[in-house]
Amino acid sequence: MSIKSLNPYLIFNGTADKAIKLYESALGAKSDGPPMRFGDAPGDNAAPENKERIMHATLRIGGGVIMISDTMPGMPAPNEEGHTEVCLHFDDAAEMTRVFDALAAGGKVTMPLQDTFWGAKYGTLTDAFGIRWMFNCQRENCQDQQA
Repeated sequence: MSIKSLNPYLIFNGTADKAIKLYESALGAKSDGPPMRFGDAPGDNAAPENKERIMHATLRIGGGVIMISDTMPGMPAPNEEGHTEVCLHFDDAAEMTRVFDALAAGGKVTMPLQDTFWGAKYGTLTDAFGIRWMFNCQRENCQDQQA
């Protein structure tokens, strides 16, 4: 068996649309097209309160992909204390700081951006939607270390 690729799939509880907008603004994410909504599914008579929830969306960020969905109607909400973090790798410290600050707005910084003993500028945060992010810029690849 050969694995072709791997990407995180982020699950939200009715806030996927807002998260997509934040990731487009803060990360420069580009959508592969309009998101599919539960109300768009043929033959699925979604309740009015669920019609606009995101069934599936794909965002391209740099060379990577994340997929996004709201929980299916009637399914439990995801646990906000999940065991997954999304790591973003940068080659420009100033850009990393800009993105870090944008995702931190309304969220919680758990480790401010700082130089580390392993040779990187690194920091972590949880965004306003409960998604945990790691930011990494290896010193040998990171421009503008003074940022």
